Amino acid sequence: MLIRAIYEDYTRGMIKDSYLDNLIRQGKIVGFFRTSGYVRIGHDPIRGTGGEYKGPERRRRPIEYQ
Repeated sequence: MLIRAIYEDYTRGMIKDSYLDNLIRQGKIVGFFRTSGYVRIGHDPIRGTGGEYKGPERRRRPIEYQ
């Protein structure tokens, strides 16, 4: 899937979703668009950059085959 992004020189472009994390880490983009709106790097919450979750595990466990 392609995501609309704003590069460090404030030009706009489309990037593959699989490149998003690397471009954020490298400081190559200053923001991107998701369904809920525009996200500013370093200002808005981004998946994977939060603290530790201390509640119960709610994700589905993988099915184990025997």
